[in-house]
Amino acid sequence: MTKFKKIIGSFWLCFSILGASHAVNAESMQQSSKLEQNPFENIEQMTTEVIGIIAQYKDQYPSNEADYFDALDRLMGKYVDFDRIAGRVMGDYRKTSSAAQRARFIALFREGLVETYGRGLMSYGDEKIVLVNRKALKPSVRVIKVKQQIRSATAVYPLEYWVARKKTGEWKVINVVLNGINLESIFKSQFKKAAQRSSGKLDEVVDNWLKSAD
Repeated sequence: MTKFKKIIGSFWLCFSILGASHAVNAESMQQSSKLEQNPFENIEQMTTEVIGIIAQYKDQYPSNEADYFDALDRLMGKYVDFDRIAGRVMGDYRKTSSAAQRARFIALFREGLVETYGRGLMSYGDEKIVLVNRKALKPSVRVIKVKQQIRSATAVYPLEYWVARKKTGEWKVINVVLNGINLESIFKSQFKKAAQRSSGKLDEVVDNWLKSAD
């Protein structure tokens, strides 16, 4: 496994740990209408739903991998702004790309994240994740950092979600920093290096994106 996959595998393990520490109950499932206004609740609800998907598919995994990935993709589409993340990953190359190239990259970027993360989710740990900065939101706030700590018996690791409010009022994840490792920066560097190797041929970069993450 590459360093890249180890990093994002660890990220999804954090999701699984957090979800395991929150019991799913009828009240929490009925709060979906409030999630658009509260990024803290949004993150907690997302991880709880992720755990539900893992429980549903784990016994038969990996024979049901395609269905499992599809379920994760539908779930993450509600909480993660894949379009915005992919655009930022492309960096300056986004300005010179065509609409077709951007659309294709977003689709492949999303596919790669869901599949790599999904495989990482099949492992559990006994760590505990604690939300450390829940607070009231000012109406003017458009981007906020949701901070958590992953606490094990021997260490504490910081986990930060950058969450942005869209014009529709929804709060969606736009970046994650795990123990100082900035996922957007990793992806952006990966895209830039691939573009440099291909002499700026974006079709080549996009078409080979999933291979470059191996």
